[in-house]
Amino acid sequence: MKLPKELQLATLSATAPEGDAWLHEQKFDGYRILAVKEHGDVRLLSRRFKDWTAHFQAIADAVAKLPGDELAIDGEVCVVQPDGRTSFQALQNAGPHDPALVYFAFDLIRQGGRDVGALPLEERKQRLAKLVTRARAIRYSDHVIGNGGAAFANACKLGIEGIVSKRRDQPYAPGRSKIWLKTKCILRQELVIGGYTDPDGARTGLGALLVGYYAGKQLRYAGKVGTGFTMALLGELRDRLEPLVRATSPFDPEPPRAWTGPRRHWVEPRLVGEVAFSEWTEDGRLRHPSFQGLRADKLATEVVREVATPPGTARSSGRAAAK
Repeated sequence: MKLPKELQLATLSATAPEGDAWLHEQKFDGYRILAVKEHGDVRLLSRRFKDWTAHFQAIADAVAKLPGDELAIDGEVCVVQPDGRTSFQALQNAGPHDPALVYFAFDLIRQGGRDVGALPLEERKQRLAKLVTRARAIRYSDHVIGNGGAAFANACKLGIEGIVSKRRDQPYAPGRSKIWLKTKCILRQELVIGGYTDPDGARTGLGALLVGYYAGKQLRYAGKVGTGFTMALLGELRDRLEPLVRATSPFDPEPPRAWTGPRRHWVEPRLVGEVAFSEWTEDGRLRHPSFQGLRADKLATEVVREVATPPGTARSSGRAAAK
């Protein structure tokens, strides 16, 4: 089966777009997964097209039961909390057969040997809704049309991360563009772990993570993250970081001890974590950061600082929408 070389990605926006040309979906808090079914064989592919079927076997089993011999569905694997919100932290503890795993399907790329990604988004979603309507572990990602500001305000009121706004009339466009926009109620992004500090008092494992992002080939320091950990996670992180210890700072420039604390250890910048925070300070550091979990679906060298921009005029992907 011919698959896109990249998944379609959303651009961070300062505000949600208005107008009926856009539809708005919930922004989910999980792992982006491309579900592929081909003549009875099911594969779950990560954002980098790594085979993650064994990680989410309950979802693979549900996809196998969907009608049709050839399917490619884009969506996100999550764990849903009792209040209805998705939780990336809870997902870290879910096993491959966990009944709490849910696949939120939001796009259909191939169906029955046809490249339906060439169709307008709204038509793809109509097909998708009919396809997954009876699947227990697969939920259709519903949407509202227009009123982006109101949709965003409601998402924030409900305590979810934000919304993803998409042009209704556009085909599936691999890569990042402005025909998909994400607007966040809570600031979150992936950051590279470049060091850690020793714990104080009764705490074990580590005190805080020293994190940053790439600007070109330089790893810029973004601050220390000392909250959001369980005791078990502190120990796991220390075990994973100790083999990566190095003598010199991976950050350029090296952050002063006044920023990191005196008992610091540098590591090879290979691990990526997701961090929630309130804002960026003027000197480029995180305010009130909280660790959400490690991300295995993104390379450290791909991590850059996300900067929100006004929606502006959405540009077409350059691919003609087939009717």
